[in-house]
Amino acid sequence: MNLIGAIILIAMIADLVLHFSGDLLNLRHLRDDVPGEFEGVFEADKYRLSQEYLTTRTRFGWLTAIFSLAVVLVFWFSRGFDFLDHWVRSMGWGTILTGLVFIGILMLGRAALSLPFSIYSTFKIETDFGFNRTSVSTFVLDLIKGLLLAIVLGGVLLVVVLALFEYAGPHAWIYCWAAVTVFTLAIQFLAPTWIMPLFNTYTTLEEGDLRQAIFDYARSIDFPLTNIFVMDGSRRSTKSNAFFTGFGRNKRIVLFDTLIAQHSIDELVAVLAHEMGHYKKKHIIQSILLGILQTGLLFFLVSFFISHQGLFDAFFMRQKSVYAGLLFFGLLYTPIDFFIGLGLQLVSRRHEYDADRFAVATTAAPEAMVDALKKLSVNNLSNLRPHPFYVFLNYSHPPVLERIRAIRLYRGRETEFATA
Repeated sequence: MNLIGAIILIAMIADLVLHFSGDLLNLRHLRDDVPGEFEGVFEADKYRLSQEYLTTRTRFGWLTAIFSLAVVLVFWFSRGFDFLDHWVRSMGWGTILTGLVFIGILMLGRAALSLPFSIYSTFKIETDFGFNRTSVSTFVLDLIKGLLLAIVLGGVLLVVVLALFEYAGPHAWIYCWAAVTVFTLAIQFLAPTWIMPLFNTYTTLEEGDLRQAIFDYARSIDFPLTNIFVMDGSRRSTKSNAFFTGFGRNKRIVLFDTLIAQHSIDELVAVLAHEMGHYKKKHIIQSILLGILQTGLLFFLVSFFISHQGLFDAFFMRQKSVYAGLLFFGLLYTPIDFFIGLGLQLVSRRHEYDADRFAVATTAAPEAMVDALKKLSVNNLSNLRPHPFYVFLNYSHPPVLERIRAIRLYRGRETEFATA
């Protein structure tokens, strides 16, 4: 094994050990007593259930991660990449089609190996804790639709990237960056009306007090709201959420039907105020721009390594190719992606605090945001006291107690300013 191979191997093992350590700290950080903020909201029995849920999902995550790493290492060191490459090349299909088949087989193999874990997670763990409502037919249809979308959309994008790196010369990385950026923005625009409805049913929120309250609030902050959609989240799970997606005339604010069933009008307005806060604070645009910059860095680095002999030697490949170079660089890029991910999560957590403050400052019932966060945590069996290191590694949102504390602090300062 050469130096590049050693770096990739060490990075894979270090990533597993690091997250395993974070998980252990998180489990040891569990406490039996319900936090004072949640007394009377989180019943003792349900609180214990939330800890059991965390423990079960964590241990299942360990099994999944160890199995995935073991499969990759066995395939790697048994020279599976070279064997597959030699077999696909023997078909004589040309560079682009050969690359599609090579990467496609690996992706399908990975999906097939992860399928039993997905089935167990959905129909065993989520069912045992009262969340799952997914039928077998829905699970299978989701799988088929997701696979077809990956083949069609992912296949088209892969063809473009392979062709550009194969034929566009030294500036191929710039063209790839531009192509992927256009593709990503197009998906953002098309997803709400063309892709998301393939998996869920979206209906217009019916006329009534809730719809009126939301539109009144949107007008009060000059938010361009044309419609509100309800998603049939209960078709798959009892968990609840709300989200903002898309942009331009295709943007959507979506409420899970489970969220509507579990919250008051003031709480629902507060939740949507939070989502609108992301829009008003330009968090969505910032996230898109950061993603574009990350993509540019990725392709810039790819341009240096895609034909590097040492990268192919690390995986025992007898012949170089653009498609294999892309795949292997993805593994080499893992440590960089890890640190970038930590930075993006930090930005995301700050955005969540900003959106919370926006919701509290602009709604008529500021305490409703706290009430909504509490109910969401109870209904989703959230971990109320995650270890700080685990949060650092994994959380895109601040822990709920920290969000509530920040809201209380903001409201206190707001009151002091108003009475000064």
